[in-house]
Amino acid sequence: MHDDELTALAVSRALDNVHDGGKPFACLIVRDGEVVVEAVNHVAQTGDPTAHAEIRAIRAAAEQDISDLTGYEVFVTAYPCPMCLGALYYAQPDRVVFAATREQEGEHYEDGNRLMTLATFYDEYAKPVEERALPTEQGTVEDPTAPFREWTARHPS
Repeated sequence: MHDDELTALAVSRALDNVHDGGKPFACLIVRDGEVVVEAVNHVAQTGDPTAHAEIRAIRAAAEQDISDLTGYEVFVTAYPCPMCLGALYYAQPDRVVFAATREQEGEHYEDGNRLMTLATFYDEYAKPVEERALPTEQGTVEDPTAPFREWTARHPS
């Protein structure tokens, strides 16, 4: 399949999800023009706020022993939220193709909450920790780096 067909398929799967009571998002993981994994957003169905289409697709790929998406492309309904964008950076696909921009999505849909809106969510990450809507602070522990040192000791470069 070509890019336009794959983008249209992602939109079609998102529409199907809306018709089934879900949110308007879908994700396809593609290799050489063939869909390897399909997933839709299941937040409404499960109550799990991390059940976004991209996250579910990456997890489904991992179940097929695909943990590195090098050589794969990802097609999504809308530009990924910060959580999904972070997950995609970790998964390392060759590229991401999105159907709707954040602005196009925002004209018709809002998925925010008491801490953020679609328009403000991306900017939250660039703020200093103390200025973010989500109160965050470092806890006190005697040796906060112990797990990281242990991991490095067990996995020398």
